[in-house]
This record gives sequence, C-alpha cells and structure tokens, in this order.
Amino acid sequence: MENVVMITFDVEAQAYQAFSQLKNDSVNSAYTILQMAVIKNGDGKIVPVDGFDSGIDSTDDTWTGGLIGSVVGILGGPLGVLLGASIGLLTGSIMDANDADDNSSLILYGSQALGEGKTAIVALVQENDEKAFDLRLADYQCTITRWDAGEIADEVEQAEQEQKQLAKEAREKLRAQKKADREKERAEKRAAIHQKFEDFKARL
Repeated sequence: MENVVMITFDVEAQAYQAFSQLKNDSVNSAYTILQMAVIKNGDGKIVPVDGFDSGIDSTDDTWTGGLIGSVVGILGGPLGVLLGASIGLLTGSIMDANDADDNSSLILYGSQALGEGKTAIVALVQENDEKAFDLRLADYQCTITRWDAGEIADEVEQAEQEQKQLAKEAREKLRAQKKADREKERAEKRAAIHQKFEDFKARL
C-alpha cells in the first residue's frame, strides 16, 4: 500500500540519523521510499532541512516537485502557520482532547505535532510490510503516523486551493485598505484647497 508517513522525533539528531539510514536503504523487499524530507519547526515556522527523491517525479532529482514537496509547502505555508497557531491557542481551552489528537488530516496533525523546535521526517512509501518499516526505526525515540497517499494527495490539492483563496482575500483586503488610505489623503487635499478659497473670499 502507498502511504505518506510522518515520523516525529523527540531528539533532533535522531531525525538526521534515521533519514540517512532510510535513504541508504530506500528500496528493499519490505518497502520502497519514493520521496522523503526532514522538516523542522524553527521560530514557529515549519521548514525543510534535507530531502531525498528517487527521480521519478522530476527530471532534476529534486524532491520539492512531488507530493512530499507539496505537503511540506502546505505545512510551512500560511495555512499551516494559521492552523498551528489556532491549534496552539485552542488546545487546553475550548478544544477537546479528541480534536487535539485527531490524525485524520496530515496537515492538522503535522501543524499540531510539530511544535517549536520539533523535527520530523515525511516520506512517500510503498509498504509491503508496515512492521518492517517500523522495525527500521525501533532504535529511535519517535512516533510513526500513516495516511493513505491518495487521501493526502486530495487533501493537499484542497489545501492549495484554500491557500490561493487566503492569498486572494489578503490582496483584496490590502487593496481596500490602500484605497481607504488614499481616499483619506484626497479628502485632506480637498479640504486644504477649499480652505484656500474660503481664505481668499474672506479678504474680499
């Protein structure tokens, strides 16, 4: 089965060790890794710090062009930042435990699981045996979560559309604000010109 797997680590150094180990054994009888990235939450923003790609999705062997690149882009983009901030504010208040621990959405889960300073690996993996992949990571302090790759591809597409809508709304708001600011300046200029007429007539 094709899965998107997120592995979150308690120790940052272990994320890089695991990434190197998986990269060096990306194809075997139990699983095949098509794409993989190490991501980290630094200063409240999720950013990629290393990546691996089989070359299938791109001609220049860059992982940023495929599904994992899109996932990382969403997590580190405005939607991921907004979700991370909102989950942080809501957890422990009006948000119940089931919502906070919900892993039905990779974007929601990733935004919540990757707190400040946290590191994770996100990978697109074809698994014949999930236990074998998990066993590969048995020496690390980590949490492994899986999603059906087809579902994540659909979620990413919807999230990208939502980000475009957010960007459109932000542009429209900025234009409206700029227009309002300019109108204020115009009104002040009109008032100044009007006052000149009043001052001139007062002299007559």
